[in-house]
Amino acid sequence: MTQIGFVGLGKMGGNMVHRIRRDSDHEVVGFARSESSVKDAVKHGAIGASSLRELVKKLEPPRVVWLMLPAGRPTEETIEKLSKLLDRGDLIVDGGNSRWTDDKRRSQELRRQGVEYVDVGVSGGVWGLEVGYCMMVGGPQKGVKRLSPILDVLAPETTEQSRAAIGPRGWMHFGPAGAGHYVKMVHNGVEYGLMQAYAEGFEIFDKCEYELDNARIAHLWGQGSVVRSWLCELAARAFEEEGNDLGKIEGYTEDSGEGRWTIEDATAHDVPTPVITASLYARFRSRGNGQFADRVLAALRNQFGGHAVKSAPAAGTSSRGKGSSQAAGRARGGR
Repeated sequence: MTQIGFVGLGKMGGNMVHRIRRDSDHEVVGFARSESSVKDAVKHGAIGASSLRELVKKLEPPRVVWLMLPAGRPTEETIEKLSKLLDRGDLIVDGGNSRWTDDKRRSQELRRQGVEYVDVGVSGGVWGLEVGYCMMVGGPQKGVKRLSPILDVLAPETTEQSRAAIGPRGWMHFGPAGAGHYVKMVHNGVEYGLMQAYAEGFEIFDKCEYELDNARIAHLWGQGSVVRSWLCELAARAFEEEGNDLGKIEGYTEDSGEGRWTIEDATAHDVPTPVITASLYARFRSRGNGQFADRVLAALRNQFGGHAVKSAPAAGTSSRGKGSSQAAGRARGGR
């Protein structure tokens, strides 16, 4: 039996605690700023803590504390507080989406205090409770070995084809601190590109002359097609739940930052990433960040070629279906 502390019990952290308690006899002590999240973890068999200090007190040394917090300041501040509460030989695990360079710095700082540090890139989202989490691990071999009983519970069983390459469970140790989050960063960059390709394909269907059922197409593509994937399965689910035109969903897409970091590192190594870069820019545009540029393009095209421009909709109305206003006296060829 392994004992572990969990800090951050949101959609990912809470489900991970649930999976550990459901599928093993490992003991979990959980803490979150949300009291209701702690209560939910307790319902699934965890021991609740009302503070970081209490969490540390409830763990037997040498302790293992896993963080599932937003990258950046929340993670940074929590690690700083924990470093003052933990003892030599304890281990901190960052399972969030931290930048790999932060992992390298933290590892060095904590090592001076005798505290080990492991970074784990976690993929699986809200489905991880059911199907398991793919985990990409970085850090010292000793710390990873201590953590392996927990990783084995969280990860799915590997397929027969992959077992010889990576072992019986779906996690892998890639190297020293930062290696896990580095692999996860590129993983997310690739994910951006895959998502964008599916999005563009289904938009073509939405605009074409045929009455096509997007959900059924997505299901069909999962039957032996070379573009079959879990993302395609999720697309089918989304169309079934939200309708063929996804009309209830606003086309606004955030990014976690990992796509940006992937492009930055690729640029530093002179690696062209046109697909990942374009997919990140598409997300920027989804937030309205390209609207002024679009207006400039329309205005310039009108000025040199006399091409029609659409009138801006009045406040509270949609521009869909609006006619265009023709610039008077100009009717030159198109470009």
